Amino acid sequence: MKVVLKQDVKKLGKKGELVETSDGYARNYLFPRDLAMQANNQAMNELKNAESSKQFKIDTQVKEATANKERLEGKIFKMTAKAGSNGKLFGSVTAKEISQEIKKQYNIIVDKRKITLDTDIKAFGTYNASVKLYNGIVANIKVQVSEA
Repeated sequence: MKVVLKQDVKKLGKKGELVETSDGYARNYLFPRDLAMQANNQAMNELKNAESSKQFKIDTQVKEATANKERLEGKIFKMTAKAGSNGKLFGSVTAKEISQEIKKQYNIIVDKRKITLDTDIKAFGTYNASVKLYNGIVANIKVQVSEA
């Protein structure tokens, strides 16, 4: 019997998959526990609609990420920080501060965990950083730190 899974079932499949199982297993285990539904025309239409909407969402996210990459690629973000007499910063410039600067200048929300710095920013100068916008889409930026 072909069934569409409503939830993940161990050793059978993931939610939304169309799987082949024995009649008894489907009627006595999957259906009473509301883990699956019979693969009739309505269920197949719902499955196709869910897959197409998921693909549409992925396509729009990829399109948005590539547009944001074009806006950010190669840009220089100027940041200021306080430093001691020897030119060493008090603390460091973090990915969180870079994320806030990107949001302020370009209105693009980037999670601080998606920003990778080549080295810790603990002195004045220009540093390279990469911003992961989507799986496989990365924008390379520069961070210029000057005295406040």
